[in-house]
Amino acid sequence: MPRFVCDAMLGSLARWLRFFGYDAEYMDPSTEDRLLAERARSESRWLLTRDRELAAIGPRTMLLRSEGVEEQLVEVFGRLGVRPMVGLGRARCGECNGELEPADAGTVAHDVPPYVLRSADRFKRCQGCGRVYWPGSHGDRILAAMGRVAARLQSRSTSEPGRE
Repeated sequence: MPRFVCDAMLGSLARWLRFFGYDAEYMDPSTEDRLLAERARSESRWLLTRDRELAAIGPRTMLLRSEGVEEQLVEVFGRLGVRPMVGLGRARCGECNGELEPADAGTVAHDVPPYVLRSADRFKRCQGCGRVYWPGSHGDRILAAMGRVAARLQSRSTSEPGRE
């Protein structure tokens, strides 16, 4: 499974790659291009950028042309030949990229609003920053966007010459 590092212009893309379950680091905007490229190289990550100068530095660099996050996802997955799974079962923390682990209501009771504690039936906690996630309308919107990305990728693959 590919791993990524996103430059300062691609914070939203990093978050969405995490929702799809990909390890996607987002670098502080003050990080020098040379250090960003070295991090990607040393950790065998794809460096995703919209900066032509930065894209020229590394061997595993992808210069993105798309502006919107859904288009960027289609571009990245399409160029790598990846068909992402739609679902949040493998999602990583949208804030810090940490891995999520199941948590019971008792352990998150002080970290979620009371109405969530009464209405949600499952929770996940980030091993990195401690943020708590639960099913809700936000998840439904994320799943809908994931479905659109997957459908566009499917449409692209079936319309390419030589594909069956």
